[in-house]
Amino acid sequence: MPLESQKFTAEFERALEIGRPPNITHLFPHSKALIVSGKVIDRAMMAKGKAVTIAANARNHFVIHGALAAAQRANAAIFIEIAKSEGGADAYCAVNYWNLARQVDAVCNELGITIPVAIHADHYGIKGDQDVEAAKTEIPSMFDAGITSIAIDASHLPDDRNLLANLTLNAYIPVWAGYETEVGEIKGKEGISTVEEALFLIQGLNAHDIFPDWIALNNGTIHGIEESDQGIQVPLTREIHEALAKYKISGAQHGTSGNNSERLRRITKETSTTKANVATALQMISWGVRVNDYGNAYLDENGEFLKEPEKGMTQAMWTEMVAYADSKGIKAGDYKKLNLPFENKLLGLPREVRQRICKGVEDFVYELLTNVFNAQDTAPLAIEAILKAGSYDPGAKVNRIEDPSDWTEGKIRQRAARIGTDKGPEGDFDD
Repeated sequence: MPLESQKFTAEFERALEIGRPPNITHLFPHSKALIVSGKVIDRAMMAKGKAVTIAANARNHFVIHGALAAAQRANAAIFIEIAKSEGGADAYCAVNYWNLARQVDAVCNELGITIPVAIHADHYGIKGDQDVEAAKTEIPSMFDAGITSIAIDASHLPDDRNLLANLTLNAYIPVWAGYETEVGEIKGKEGISTVEEALFLIQGLNAHDIFPDWIALNNGTIHGIEESDQGIQVPLTREIHEALAKYKISGAQHGTSGNNSERLRRITKETSTTKANVATALQMISWGVRVNDYGNAYLDENGEFLKEPEKGMTQAMWTEMVAYADSKGIKAGDYKKLNLPFENKLLGLPREVRQRICKGVEDFVYELLTNVFNAQDTAPLAIEAILKAGSYDPGAKVNRIEDPSDWTEGKIRQRAARIGTDKGPEGDFDD
């Protein structure tokens, strides 16, 4: 064996020994899958500089398979994630918070994956006190099931309640886990996040010795099918990230589907983003729907998707899916709700069809990792972060800066009352 290969093998084995968090070693004691804290992935992107990795929303099993194959091919660290609407208690996908890690571990061992992978619970939505109470039990159960990173999304709430919800729920998140927070409900060009409210959230957390790894913003994009030419507002994102610089927080870019590659390259080069969520594009590609080069689905003159005959599922299965959608009154923008009723049907397709589904996802993710987000060869940097820390926990990126006495509950409410916030219109913006 060449010396370089021997070195990699030794480093990988050492990272496997010390780099997997306690929940992962408990669940998968004999596994060769390097499932790590989301913190490790963030540190790898920062070490390379101006690098972002994919957080692939695994709305079906094929996305897991294809995204992991792409990351291995690109030698890139990666996130596999699922959002609360997709995989929570009222999910519309068969993949969920409680089985995602098991599926990732199985595929990693099946394919011989040697790149580090984080299991992210995306958009863990908090819309009121009842959700906060439920989360006190549900969040620990998710970590018991193998989650290694989480996004607490209380951005639907007023700024003070968003901060207070994050303060309350942080006690239920392991200190080693990747932690994302969110400001400005994600829903396009209205209700855009501001520097003022982003600083309010991050300063308030910092005062209580809570140091998020990422902040997600409403910076002008939407979830689902992107129909606007505006898309992500790069200058706004850059401005907010610069204002937060001393808190050493990275950006999490949501809603990348439908944004062209050049805009995503600018996010990589001009901001502090290290994580980019991709959901709808991967779903469509796995099904064989015709998409453009950045994953936005084409629609015909009747507003219907166009299925490519030799890609994704069989034409017969697509015909069945469309008929089912029609019978339920499901329109194009809500085709995501077809994931749950059709997961097992897709898994039952012929091997060559299942393989081409995975390959379609793999090729698209590989292109994003290597030619858009500059994430190639970040896997060794993630392993290096583990070895440097000597642990699965690389620690916080910053210390406390803010004075806790300025951030009592009463003062939080007073400060929030002075923030001019426009959350925009109500709507269905869960993912």
